[in-house]
Amino acid sequence: MTEIIKTCQIAAPPAQVWEQLAQFDSISTWAKGVDHSALITSQASGIGAARRIQAGRLALIETVTVWEPEQELAYSIQGLPPLVKSVSNHWRLESVGGATGVSLTTSIDPGPSPRGKIASRILGLILGRASQRMLVGLDAIVMSAAKGTPKS
Repeated sequence: MTEIIKTCQIAAPPAQVWEQLAQFDSISTWAKGVDHSALITSQASGIGAARRIQAGRLALIETVTVWEPEQELAYSIQGLPPLVKSVSNHWRLESVGGATGVSLTTSIDPGPSPRGKIASRILGLILGRASQRMLVGLDAIVMSAAKGTPKS
């Protein structure tokens, strides 16, 4: 298993950070590189909710596997090239004074093949950069919402 962990601290309480993450279909409003996002289930939140995201020419399906308000959100990711067995993202929020420590762990199961192991390293680099951009975007949208100003 390959794990890529990215972290940041957002100067807002976990409830405000969760408010953005919990709008599961709205990731395209704050995640750079996500061109479009929409729910593909009638369920908008909780375990089992699923969205389709478009990132360039890549269409992915993300299905919620963990939903703990103001604490954790995890989802499986389908639609990546089939060189690895599975990929998932796991967000964790932790209160740090008046701020929130945010970690985003991307887990890649390469499967048993040597090609999968090589692919998971390359995919890890790509998804690690995407995770860092998501953290920056999440910080920006949370801070914008806290100030009552639209995101630019």
